[in-house]
Amino acid sequence: MTDVPREYNAAVDLVGRNLAAGRGGKIAYIDDAGSCTYAQLAERVDRAANALHSLNIHREERIAIAMLDSADWVAVFLGAIKAGIVPVAMNTLLTPADYEYQLRDSGARALFVSEPLLKNFQPILRNCPDVKHVVSQISDFLRAVETKAEPAPTTRDDMCFWLYSSGSTGAPKGTVHLHSHLIATAELYAKPILGIRESDVVFSAAKLFFAYGLGNALTFPLAVGATAILMAERPTPEAVFKRLVERQPTIFYAVPTLYAALLASPNFPERTRLKLRICTSAGEALPADIGKRWTERTGVEILDGIGSTEMLHIFLSNRPGEVRYGTTGKPVPGYQVRLVDDQGNAITRPGELGELQICGP
Repeated sequence: MTDVPREYNAAVDLVGRNLAAGRGGKIAYIDDAGSCTYAQLAERVDRAANALHSLNIHREERIAIAMLDSADWVAVFLGAIKAGIVPVAMNTLLTPADYEYQLRDSGARALFVSEPLLKNFQPILRNCPDVKHVVSQISDFLRAVETKAEPAPTTRDDMCFWLYSSGSTGAPKGTVHLHSHLIATAELYAKPILGIRESDVVFSAAKLFFAYGLGNALTFPLAVGATAILMAERPTPEAVFKRLVERQPTIFYAVPTLYAALLASPNFPERTRLKLRICTSAGEALPADIGKRWTERTGVEILDGIGSTEMLHIFLSNRPGEVRYGTTGKPVPGYQVRLVDDQGNAITRPGELGELQICGP
């Protein structure tokens, strides 16, 4: 993995590398509203950074993002990071009580929320005194500010963004990620394992607010200059098939329950109508039968893996051409993985149960 320089801003890197490579006119995102080039994305990111400054939000203060997947979601997230402000990506399927907890716990100063989701926040905002601004007309808000923004003087070890995790007992925990963490997942997993490249078109059924979806549809495509498809609606078989056929993605990321639902649908398209070259699965163990049936139908293997919000993306994965359905694969280079017993002793014999310990960047 290439060392991240000490003076580093993740948003500046992920957007700027594409402009420097001459990809300004290339499509970065296709969402429900249309397409967005890399140059247009850079402008939106700068507008978002300036918009946040106009709200008098300061470096390392938090903002909450409860938005449906769109290019504006990406712009607000990266705009905050460019400004040194810390975005908190919120699950769009939570209850008002869950939202109240996360807003209060994070101390978010502003809430960016898609109009259809606003009703879930209205009953609880009075209980969240830190929230001083609520923005639901995102596109209009971004258009009202300047298009050039200076980046905050951040470092690779500065706080970059939060994701909430339910991977432990008790209330969800805000997982703090640093500026260096995003590109690390692309360098360790997306490039060597997926072989993602500039010519790829990627589609993630997992939403951007998930660690899995954030890597799939933001970090990985931006790291190489690929194009990503974003979908606001829930990933029903009909909605997914529509994107697979009409948008022709080459990389598809999903979870086992969705793969099963797609296989069960009578509307499964013929493989000649698809352009897939790689599929991935995470979030839960992929049943071997689902993987085998998918490969039979599409001719494409599913790379099953395991990751976590805390580690940001996949650290154990199957490899192209080496898939063993029913397993989660081998450690991704750059991560140290070991299985230990109740006393913390390493387990080396096959078939024994233990606790998985992971160390990575």
